[in-house]
Amino acid sequence: MTKKTKIGVIGAGSFGTAVANLLAENNDVILYARNIDVVNQINNSKEHKGQKIDSRIVATNNPEDITTHCQLVFPIVPSNSFKQMLQEFKPYLTPQHILIHGTKGLHIEKELTNDLELTKEDIYTMSALILKETAVVRVGCLAGPNLATEIAQKQVAAAVVASRYDEVIELGKKAISSSRFMVYGSNEIVGIELAGVLKNYIAIAAGMTTGLGYGDNAKALLVTRGMSEMINIAKAMGYSPKAFLGIAGIGDLIATCNSKLSRNFRVGYFLTQNKNIEQIKAEIGEVAEGVKTLQLIKAMSKYGFKAPIASVLYKIIFEGMEIQRGLEFLMTRNVDADVDFLS
Repeated sequence: MTKKTKIGVIGAGSFGTAVANLLAENNDVILYARNIDVVNQINNSKEHKGQKIDSRIVATNNPEDITTHCQLVFPIVPSNSFKQMLQEFKPYLTPQHILIHGTKGLHIEKELTNDLELTKEDIYTMSALILKETAVVRVGCLAGPNLATEIAQKQVAAAVVASRYDEVIELGKKAISSSRFMVYGSNEIVGIELAGVLKNYIAIAAGMTTGLGYGDNAKALLVTRGMSEMINIAKAMGYSPKAFLGIAGIGDLIATCNSKLSRNFRVGYFLTQNKNIEQIKAEIGEVAEGVKTLQLIKAMSKYGFKAPIASVLYKIIFEGMEIQRGLEFLMTRNVDADVDFLS
């Protein structure tokens, strides 16, 4: 790829727009949005989602504009819309394209019900969904503590580009790295994707601790045990804990559990203010990914992992357990070993 090659971004939400601006520091960028009014706003006013749009960005609502002019594409849409997006782009994607997604979520084909049982074969990461739905072979993911608001403010941040292909990692790093956005590489793509998903429900619990007035010591306890729980789930599914110990694991967990900008944190906080999930959904625009993750973890109980934080949160959100009682149980629960996930 030459320096003048355009880079594509699919999705003009807050994070997609922030990533497009990051990419535009090094490249010409085509930004895809389905809504023609959004496209016109971006191209005419050069502002969107409270962000100024770089002059090197051109918006379109035509998938062929992306696939014709861009070999490297960053899909960044919510997980519940990811499959639909892939189906729209499928006729135009070839094995020559490279997709590095920035979506933290999981996909299942089955309806989420209380008695649903899942195996890991039933669950698709976004990279697996790309391989399933399109002709694309070279895939990767962009993950890390990347709060869109801070990136839009040009604050220093970092991320990981993960892929089984070193070529994808190097192209992704070259495209998006800058003096304010450091990018590392990893071949642990599934672990990186899982870390980005599992930390979401821990952030819900973190929001609850803040809403109930718990201090920093309690938050540190929650985050530490949350990391242990995340790794134990991954190990039970047969995945390495290595990815969880870097910036896309513990780094993302710390940022999400301590930021009121985090949608998952806000869900937990609002629950302590006597708001139900439907009210929270109306207030923040959509239910955070962590709520869905709790349902998936419950449906995977056959793997036999211990996930007390997930279990208590599920009971609070879906079965009416009193929040104070649930958090008190978690804070006073005895654990024999500190770093039990390395045993």
